[in-house]
Amino acid sequence: MATDTAILKPEVAQNSGQLSTFFVADLFFGVDVLRVQEVLRFQQMTHVPQAPDVIEGLINLRGQIVTAIDLRRRLKLPPRTGDQTPTNMVIRTDDGAVSLLVDEIGDVLDVDAATYERPPENLEPAAGEIIHGVYKLKDRLLLVLDTERTVDIAIGRVSVCN
Repeated sequence: MATDTAILKPEVAQNSGQLSTFFVADLFFGVDVLRVQEVLRFQQMTHVPQAPDVIEGLINLRGQIVTAIDLRRRLKLPPRTGDQTPTNMVIRTDDGAVSLLVDEIGDVLDVDAATYERPPENLEPAAGEIIHGVYKLKDRLLLVLDTERTVDIAIGRVSVCN
């Protein structure tokens, strides 16, 4: 699947200007808006036997099979409560589309490269693996998600089946 979107490296992403934001627990994340394919309400999933626990399942997105990764599990956060339904943020990766299960979708924000910083070294390992930067906003920090490392389940010891 060819796209017009260039592969964004972490050092390039900090200057991209617009991030699509979302929440996982009380954490505020952003991904380059050009990486976001679409946002969907929760979709019925097909369980994948013996898949890593971060993989919630597979969804059928208009005939395309897409792996759904639960970001709460990926970040080693507590599970959602029974009444919380995640939202699918489908992103484009080098290996195709992948759905990230997030708690809530935010806005598209314009960010200023002058407020960008590398993440601190003392992050929990699960977060440090997938956060490649932080923007200091007026009222909070915006964690920049490295989408390729997030979906690289090799960090979790296996490869994505997509």
